[in-house]
Amino acid sequence: MKTRILLLISVSLLFAMISPAQVKVDVKKKVNRETNQRANSNTDKAIDKGFDKLEEGIGSLFGKKKKKGEEQNKPNEAEESQQQQENQQQLSGTGTNGQPTPKMNIQWSRFDFVPGDEVIFEDGPSNGEENGEFPSRWDLVEGNCEIINVNGENVIAFPKGGEIIPYLKNSKDDYLPEVFTVELDAWFWKDENQRDLYIYFFDKKNQESNGNYKPVEINSYSAEYDNSYQVLPKENPNGMWRHISIAYTRSKLKVYLDETRLINIPRMEGNPTGLTFHLTGYSSDKPEQLQYIKNVRIAKGGVKYYDRVMQDGKIVCNGIKFDVNKATLKPESIGPINNIFELMQKQPELKFSVEGHTDSDGDDAQNQTLSEARAKTVMEQLVKMGIAADRLNSKGWGESKPIGGNDTPEGKANNRRVEFVKF
Repeated sequence: MKTRILLLISVSLLFAMISPAQVKVDVKKKVNRETNQRANSNTDKAIDKGFDKLEEGIGSLFGKKKKKGEEQNKPNEAEESQQQQENQQQLSGTGTNGQPTPKMNIQWSRFDFVPGDEVIFEDGPSNGEENGEFPSRWDLVEGNCEIINVNGENVIAFPKGGEIIPYLKNSKDDYLPEVFTVELDAWFWKDENQRDLYIYFFDKKNQESNGNYKPVEINSYSAEYDNSYQVLPKENPNGMWRHISIAYTRSKLKVYLDETRLINIPRMEGNPTGLTFHLTGYSSDKPEQLQYIKNVRIAKGGVKYYDRVMQDGKIVCNGIKFDVNKATLKPESIGPINNIFELMQKQPELKFSVEGHTDSDGDDAQNQTLSEARAKTVMEQLVKMGIAADRLNSKGWGESKPIGGNDTPEGKANNRRVEFVKF
């Protein structure tokens, strides 16, 4: 008890020494963020953990000045970091000591994202795009953007900021269904040169706002929509890619950064009719630090897995993704796999043949081998999570069973899929 009293006195003296001129607070923003954080945490638990941190060493109070977002609840940030680590370990099948993990009933409560099952728009961009040219599958609202090559792959860069929209024949119409998902990867530089990505839910060039004027605002460690705000631990020393996922279901909006859900709005204003992507460009003192995006996908979807398997006898899933020409699962595959896992837990009589499919790019024999390896990887992942091995088998079909044309990016995206066929 004496220790805590002394610590409180020390902290009080420390803050008494700080001049009012040093404190710059956006009161309205801070109140909104603090309210949001307190709604998601237990206050007493936070206080206890705060005292624990003080007792570990008061010297840490003399560190760097906090930046935007660091005033958020620290226990929550630690929990999010631990959750991400567990997700990665579960996919790799290893623990913190490098040893194989036991079979566990793992559930990711903060990553329930499942991609739509019918791709509306897809752009990598492809390696066939010419460096320095405007991306062919987009249209410009304002500013500028162009194709550049970064570490051997084409990306869409915004040298001085700009707004772009998907180039679609029906862009003047409401092309977003009642249930849809949006995914993309965005590159963010380190915190002091932070710039944001804004996603509007209407086509600024061809459509009226119709109540959709509020964007989702995203940077490397946070997401915000209409005063709903949440942060991740900042792990961005030199710049990093972040995977962004958005799910809209009949007015409900969810926004995810990597494997964590940051925004959950039960009633979103307006009716989403299209999409506009706005990036703010580089800082004036860092012209070489461009903003990039890649792997943009808009998809229609939302039918529950149980309803799909009862109606069709199978679940078609193109949300399970792999590294290029490999059978290595990407982290964003956690959502769909976890949903299959939960379905099989709730329906113990269900048995699935996990079946891999590819598009027609590349050699036929290689595609066949790749599809088999990918199907086996997914099956083994479900077994690691606790599904009995005799309820699963795997096979690959290569490019032999397309469900879309291989002459468009959207068709190819629909053909690259994993199916769970009931047996």
